[in-house]
Amino acid sequence: MNKRIKLRTLFIGGCITLFFAVLITKVFWLQVVQSGDWTDKAIKQWTANSNISAKRGTITDRNGNDLAMDAPAYNVALNPRVIDKYGIKGDVVSQLHAILGTDETEIEKQATSVLTSGDEIGQLRTWRELNSGGRLIDQEKADQINAFVKQLKEKTGQKWDVGVYLSADSKRYYPKNELAAHVIGYTNKDGNAVAGIEAYYDEKLKGTDGHIQYLRDKQGDKLPDSKDVYTPAKNGDNLTLTIDETIQYYIEQAMKDAYEQLKPESITVIAADPNTMEILGMANMPTFNPNKFNEVTDPKDFRNLAVKAIYEPGSTFKIVTLSGAVQENLFNPNATYQSGSIQVGRTTLHDLNHSGWGTISYLEGLKRSSNVAFVNLGYKMLGAERLRKYIDAFGFGEQTGIETPGEAKGAINFHPNIPTEVATAAYGHGLVQVTPIQQLAAISAVANGGKLLTPHLVKSITDPNTGVTENTQTKVVRQVIDSATSEKVRGYLEQVVSDQDIGTGRHAYIDGYRVAGKTGTAVKVINGKYDYTKQVVSFVGFAPANDPKIAMIVVIDQPSDSKLGGGTAAAPVFKKIVSQVLPYMGISKVFDDGETKPKAEVASKKLMASYTAPTLTGKMLTDAKKKLLADGISYTTVGSGTKVVKQYPASGVAMTGGQTIYLMTEDPTKMSIPDLKGESLRDALQILSLMKVEVTATGEGYVSEEVEASSGGRRSVTLTLKSARATVTGVDDTEEDPATSEEATAPKDGETDGKATSEGSSTDKETSTDPKATESKDPTTSDTQTDSSTTEGKTGSSTSESSANQNPASSLEIPEPTGAPTN
Repeated sequence: MNKRIKLRTLFIGGCITLFFAVLITKVFWLQVVQSGDWTDKAIKQWTANSNISAKRGTITDRNGNDLAMDAPAYNVALNPRVIDKYGIKGDVVSQLHAILGTDETEIEKQATSVLTSGDEIGQLRTWRELNSGGRLIDQEKADQINAFVKQLKEKTGQKWDVGVYLSADSKRYYPKNELAAHVIGYTNKDGNAVAGIEAYYDEKLKGTDGHIQYLRDKQGDKLPDSKDVYTPAKNGDNLTLTIDETIQYYIEQAMKDAYEQLKPESITVIAADPNTMEILGMANMPTFNPNKFNEVTDPKDFRNLAVKAIYEPGSTFKIVTLSGAVQENLFNPNATYQSGSIQVGRTTLHDLNHSGWGTISYLEGLKRSSNVAFVNLGYKMLGAERLRKYIDAFGFGEQTGIETPGEAKGAINFHPNIPTEVATAAYGHGLVQVTPIQQLAAISAVANGGKLLTPHLVKSITDPNTGVTENTQTKVVRQVIDSATSEKVRGYLEQVVSDQDIGTGRHAYIDGYRVAGKTGTAVKVINGKYDYTKQVVSFVGFAPANDPKIAMIVVIDQPSDSKLGGGTAAAPVFKKIVSQVLPYMGISKVFDDGETKPKAEVASKKLMASYTAPTLTGKMLTDAKKKLLADGISYTTVGSGTKVVKQYPASGVAMTGGQTIYLMTEDPTKMSIPDLKGESLRDALQILSLMKVEVTATGEGYVSEEVEASSGGRRSVTLTLKSARATVTGVDDTEEDPATSEEATAPKDGETDGKATSEGSSTDKETSTDPKATESKDPTTSDTQTDSSTTEGKTGSSTSESSANQNPASSLEIPEPTGAPTN
C-alpha cells in the first residue's frame, strides 16, 4: 500500500514538475525568444497612426498668376439606416439629384444599401459614400447640400443627424479653365497626374505625406503619457512657368477666331523668347477644360500637338537650306536662275507656276517661295551631305528636350544617294517629318545669332518647405550658324514679309514693326497618297526682325478651304497675335523717320533713367502710391478697389524712361472698362490688355472716341484716335497740312497706294514634286520621266489681296483666296 502511494505521489509530482517545466519553457520562449515579435504585435495594438497629407505644389505663370492649385473640396456620404428611420429617402434622392446631377437610381441604390456579411447581414448600412457625382464637389455644391441638410433637420425635428454628411477634402483646381490646358495637363479624381506639366513634374509637385504616431487605450483614446512620433509632411514644390497668362490669352483668342472662320482639323500656336527659348505661350485647338476632363468626348482633344504632331512642313523648312547656303557662302541674292521647273535625275520638279517667272534672282525666288531656287541651293550647291549636316544641326530628327511628356522626334529619312529625295527635302517635302516645337527652335536659332537652344516651360522651382528656388538656366545645344549668317538670313526673311507685292509672307506685315518669317503649305498623305484637298499650312517668324523679342509658329491642319495656304491662312493669325504682344511687351512702333508714334506723347513725357518695376501686387493702394511717388515713377490707377491685385509691367521687368506703371485694383477681367479718352494708343492698349479686352483702333494720336461691344462673353472696344491738335480744336491736321493733301499722297506711276491689291500683283506661289511625274505612292521619290506639259504642281497658287496695315489688336482678317493655296 505504501509503495503504491509512493508511486502515485511520484507520478503526480512528476506530472506537476513536467507541467511547470513546460510552462516555464513556454514562458521563456514567449518572453525571451519571441519577445520581439510579441512586443511588435502589442505596439501595433496600442499604437495609432494618423496620416498627414502633403499639399500638391501650385503652378503659376511667369508673373505669379495661379494656373493650378489645390482647392477645398467635399465628399458626400449617406447613412441608409438614419434615412430610413426618418422616412426621408424621397427627399434625399430628389434633392441630391438636383444638386449633383447624379442619376436618381444610383442615389436610391446607395440610400438603401444593406450589409452583405457579418452578424447584421441584411440590415441597412450606417455609412455609404456617394462616389458617383458626390466625390470632390466644389464649395458651391457643398453650400447647397448644407442648406438641404438644414431643411431636413427642420422637417424631422432633429438637431444633429439626418443621414446626409459632407467630409472635407481637397482637389486640383485650374482657375483659368481652358487657358494653357495642354501645357498644364490635369490630375484625375484619384489625384493621379495624367498629362502636361502635372505629369512631367509629378514627383516634385506631389510632395511626401507625413504622419503622427501615438499610444492609445482599448477604446482608441490617446494615452495621457503618450510619446508622439511626428513626421511632418513635405509639401510639393511650386512651379513658375515661362508662360505669360496675357500672351497665352492673346494666342488662344486669335486661334478661336481662326478656328471658327477656317474650320480646320486643328490649330497649333507656340510663342517663345528666341534669346532664351522660354515658351511664352503654347496652345492647341480643339482644347479642353482640365476642371471637366471627364466631359471630353474625343480623346484627341487631350493631345498636345505642339510637341506630338508630326507633319511634312513644306516651305517653312526652307529656312534650313537658306541658312546653310548663306553660311557656306553659296547664296548670292542677286545671282539669277531660270524659274518654273528643273530636272533632277529623271524627274521634273516644278514651281507652282509651271511657266515660272522667267529668269529671276535668288532673293526674288525666296520671296516667291520658289522650289526651283531651293533645289539649286540645297541639292546642287550644298549637296546631300552638307544639307543633312544643317538639318541635323538645327535639331530635326531628335527631341528638343522640352519638359512635357510624349515629345515626338519627327523623322528625316531621305537617302543621300537618291537625287529626288535630296532635292525635295531641300524645300521641306517628301521624306521630311517635323514637329512644331522643332520648327520654332530652328527659327529661334536664326533669330538669336545662330544658337540652337533647348526650349523650356518651367522658369523656376521653389521648395515651400525651405524657401529655396532653383531657376532654369538657358541651355545652348550648339552653334548652328554664326552671328553674321544669322543677321543676313534675318534680313532676307524680313523681305519675305515686307515686300507687299510678291512676298508670300506679306499678310504677316505689321505697320511700325519689322517682321521676318516664312510661309509653308504641305499636302497631306492620306492612305499612302497625296490628297490635294487636304493640306497643312503654317507660318513661322519673329519680330522685331532687327532685335527679336518673340518667335512664333502657327500650324493649321486642313482648313476647310483647300485654296488657302500658309500666307493667307496662318500669316494673319501670326499678325494678330504679334500685333497685340509687342505693345504688351512695351516695344514701341518705329516708322521710316525713326520716331515712335504718337510723337506728341514722346515729346510730352519727361524722360528719366531706366529702372526696374517694383513689386506692388498685393500691397494696399495707398502704400503703392507712396512708393511710386517717392521713386519718381509715374503711375495710373484703374478700378475703385483699395488693394493692388495686378500691375503692369510686372515686378522685376525693365522699364524705359517715362514709362507708366498701371495699378489694377479690381479683377481686370470683370471690372468696367474705364473712360480712355485723351489717352495715347499705347497707354490704352496696356490698360485694355490687362483687362483681356480685344481692341480695334483706327487713326493716330490720342483716343477721341471709344465704343464697347460684347459677343459670346468676350468684350471688345473700338478706339478712334486723333492728333492732340484735332482732339482739342476739332480740326483735323490733314485739312491744313499740304504734305497730306491728295496731290501729295497720290501714288506715282508704277507705285501702289500703300495697300497690296490683287490686280497687277504677282501671285505668291509654291510647289512640290509633280504628282504625275511618278507611278509610286510618294511622288517626291520617283525618278520616272514624264513630259513636263502633263505635270501638275503639288500645291496650288493664290493671288490674294493684302489687307491694309492694321493697328495692334485689330481683328483677324483672312484674305479671300482667288486661286489655289498661297504660301
